[in-house]
Amino acid sequence: MKEIIKTDLPVSVPISHAVRAGDFIFVSGQISTDLKTNQIVRGGIEKETSVVLERIEHILNDAGCSLQDVVKATVLLTNINDFDGMNTVFKTYFPVDPPARLCFEVKLAADVAVEIEVIAYAPIK
Repeated sequence: MKEIIKTDLPVSVPISHAVRAGDFIFVSGQISTDLKTNQIVRGGIEKETSVVLERIEHILNDAGCSLQDVVKATVLLTNINDFDGMNTVFKTYFPVDPPARLCFEVKLAADVAVEIEVIAYAPIK
């Protein structure tokens, strides 16, 4: 059974921010849009990565879990040379026991430097 996770974040494309399937939460790819204004935040890879991870944390909190529950992350970069900057910020959000992760370079639909999706393990209580 799947359950759409309700958030207060606007959606401008036909996706759900997150879906629960059993004990797993699947968070759609997030880009660096501000939580309040929904405007794209610029300022380099470090800033964009931080905004993306804050969005993901917000969505996971709405789903009743946290970044500590993330078991898998997929990171999409428009420039693989941004890996070190992204990784520096990523480590601050996952300082202990980080999730499994895949990272690769792509052309994104939005004009941003990074998009991240995650899967969290959050058993139903």
